[in-house]
Amino acid sequence: MRDAITRFFRFAANVFFRRIEVVGLERIPANEPVIFAVNHPNALVDPLFILCFAPRPVSFLAKAPLFRYPLIGFFARAFDAIPVYRKQDNVAGTNRETFTRARQVLAKGGAIAIFPEGTTHSDARLKELKTGAARIALGAGLPEIAVIPTGIYYTEKYAFRSDALVWFGDAIAVHAATVDENGEPAAEPVETLTRAIEQGLSDVTLQADSHAALDLVRRAERIFTAGDADLAEELEIRKRFIAGYLYLCEHDRPRLAHLESEIARFESELRAAHLDPETLRAEGLRIDVVSILLLLVLLPIAVVAAIANYPTYRLIGFLATRLTKRERELIATFKFVGALLLYPLTWIAIASLIGWRFGWWPAIGALIVQPLGAYLALRVSEELDEVIGRARALVRRRARNQLIKQRERLREEFLAVAAEMAA
Repeated sequence: MRDAITRFFRFAANVFFRRIEVVGLERIPANEPVIFAVNHPNALVDPLFILCFAPRPVSFLAKAPLFRYPLIGFFARAFDAIPVYRKQDNVAGTNRETFTRARQVLAKGGAIAIFPEGTTHSDARLKELKTGAARIALGAGLPEIAVIPTGIYYTEKYAFRSDALVWFGDAIAVHAATVDENGEPAAEPVETLTRAIEQGLSDVTLQADSHAALDLVRRAERIFTAGDADLAEELEIRKRFIAGYLYLCEHDRPRLAHLESEIARFESELRAAHLDPETLRAEGLRIDVVSILLLLVLLPIAVVAAIANYPTYRLIGFLATRLTKRERELIATFKFVGALLLYPLTWIAIASLIGWRFGWWPAIGALIVQPLGAYLALRVSEELDEVIGRARALVRRRARNQLIKQRERLREEFLAVAAEMAA
């Protein structure tokens, strides 16, 4: 059952996100006990990624109230999640119970995952780490446990059809430590291991001193790569841009202000030309005639499917925004869960209407065809956007060529800062 649910969620995640990349699978031991220490930017979507894309079964440490929710509680138990009892949740239970269960899983050679920050958030930096991961590892009484710092990176974590990266970092080997009568290791090794986990997480996540800095870096990276990079490379480039940002903040603020102004001017001219950075790549003007013909053939079917599913799409977005009170770390969770619930209900309702009017065989056919039609509408709309963007770049060739030159000048300035830092 667990395998079937995992496959379903993996498929659903690949529909919700346009692109998912996983890096570092080779760093995960196949049979040894493992603790995944994971950053936590995106509520219930984060554990979903570990459950779906880690190469072995994982038991999550999850706050105890989740086990009371009708649907979420069912899946938490199905995936052998371990409840964490926090004081603010007013749920009976202790840390000792949580640690005992986690250590039992590890003693069998299993894997657990924990969010050391203790809560999901939208901060620009990691929160101060809790000591739970270190205490579980050191107090397990096992010859060796691998702690894997795991970073989850989203290009736009609350947006449908954005991109996501799961990065498994270098393993931290942990050996058994002396424990007291309560099974607790000494404070000093706990603190040392927690610092090592924090450093490991810093290596696989993107952090800055403010959201404004992250936004500037995002815009600069988009100009620099024009979308021509895989997600792991994109994350590394953004980390280097953060380093450059901090360097200029300390050494040359007027130069930083100049770069910010140049980026804003470039983006303004892009908008005025109705172009995207992606159309400034060398292949930006290529238009595949076969693809266009295929789009034209599929377009009528896609339009019908889009009309049928659009009200549900809008309802999910509205509910996610209203129910989360614009807390970005919860929006994607509500959209994901809402899609899993409301789209099937929409398809059942349409099939029922068809059955009432034309009979049940057409209704069954409609029930089978509608999910395929919805996915077709999604892909056709995305491909159509790309074709229109390329065609627009072709028509505005002169503006595009000027923007390419301006982009190259900006790239040279970014590279000059990097060379200065290296020197």
